[in-house]
Amino acid sequence: MSEEKKMDEKEMHRKFAIKAFNSTWTLLDKTDRTKEEDLAMIHMAHASRYHWGQIGTPLNFARGDWQVARVYAVLGFGVMSYKYAKSCLDLCEEHDFGDFDLAFAYEALARASQVSGDVTNASGYIRLAKDAGEAIEKKEDQEYFFSELSTIPGYEDYLAAWNK
Repeated sequence: MSEEKKMDEKEMHRKFAIKAFNSTWTLLDKTDRTKEEDLAMIHMAHASRYHWGQIGTPLNFARGDWQVARVYAVLGFGVMSYKYAKSCLDLCEEHDFGDFDLAFAYEALARASQVSGDVTNASGYIRLAKDAGEAIEKKEDQEYFFSELSTIPGYEDYLAAWNK
């Protein structure tokens, strides 16, 4: 395969990965999705992760797995959400990704556990996420992280229970 063709293919994967990732976010943010949009969101998240898997880095893989986990959590599929959240955390640990990415890996595991009805694990992962979030260096990243963490159902109840 010529170098030019390899670059064209690599660029194609990159463009598809980014487009699918952003389109997934658009649907995640939509409050009144149809069943068809829910399915499209699953397919797009997987498509993005697939394309990153062809040309990306372990950081792209971790973020892709995080997004797939988030989609499944939002749709109520706790087991699938946990599978991808765990993959995200494994990548973060294997490649020593800390800060923002580690905090979001724990957030994904907390959300997946909550959706699955595993309150004990959800509480533990929320605590890990909170601790990792407090270590995020950039203030705006930290604020964004906590705005997302606080959307886990029951988040305030967990905080209140810890402060008793």
